[in-house]
Amino acid sequence: MKKKRDQDIITMLPILGLNNMIKKVDLFDKLILKQFAEIVSVISTLEALLLLGVNYQISQPLVAIGVNLLLLIMVYVAIWWHANKLKKISITANKSTIEICFGDIFDEKDFKVIAFNEYFDTIVDDVIISSTSLNGIYLNKLKTDTIKKLDKDIESDAHLKDNIFEKNKERKKGKKIKYILGTIFKNDQFLLTAFSHFDKDNRAYLSMADFIGCLLKFWDEVDIKNSGHSISLPLLGSGITRLKEYIEITDQEILEIILWTFFVSRIKITHPAKLRIILSPSKIEKINLYKIQSLFNKKN
Repeated sequence: MKKKRDQDIITMLPILGLNNMIKKVDLFDKLILKQFAEIVSVISTLEALLLLGVNYQISQPLVAIGVNLLLLIMVYVAIWWHANKLKKISITANKSTIEICFGDIFDEKDFKVIAFNEYFDTIVDDVIISSTSLNGIYLNKLKTDTIKKLDKDIESDAHLKDNIFEKNKERKKGKKIKYILGTIFKNDQFLLTAFSHFDKDNRAYLSMADFIGCLLKFWDEVDIKNSGHSISLPLLGSGITRLKEYIEITDQEILEIILWTFFVSRIKITHPAKLRIILSPSKIEKINLYKIQSLFNKKN
């Protein structure tokens, strides 16, 4: 019955010019229904107050009912349309402003987070590091001498030495020192972050426990490294296809986990600085920002 009802209404969308719209949010999404009910409640209250003490008769009650019904349908469709068209939102957590939008992280002006593997490898050969990953794009922007200096700085950094996990002497290609996931090395305006394990075939993987633990460690590191600057980060973890135990995890769920870990970390990014999560435009059909806005604006 519900499917038939949805289909009946969707067949009417061409009349409203909405048939070609991306439908990330279901027509009868619970959050849409709740917001609609709240708006109807406000409208009903205002009508009651305006008509209080007014004595009049409606000459054509059926027409009046029809007009009201049409207006309510238009309000509902407008809410649904807006929910599907959201491309940027701002939420609050831990008294910090978080902006989520679609764009290119390299266009950001403040600190930018780039995910590396646990070795902080810098070889872009489409085996250890893909040239199409953010990591690969970042490294390919650097000159050879700059990468050599980066390798030396990573090896000698005191903070990284305190966060060594182990040495993998058996590794044949790439670096041999593993760092604790979530550890950050600051390189100018970039916060390079150890964010994935590597197996013997140089394939990135994480368990869900690793992922959450990595994010919590990452937020602690951000708290140490940040000095009043805004921070931009990509959808950390979305490129790791081998997320063990949760094969079907979606980009939407990854974004929600990132936000939840920030919330429970209790760190603060003090105004006017803010946290910005920059999503790839290729994910615009996969991310429901309306749901994110509804969920997390209630937590403060």
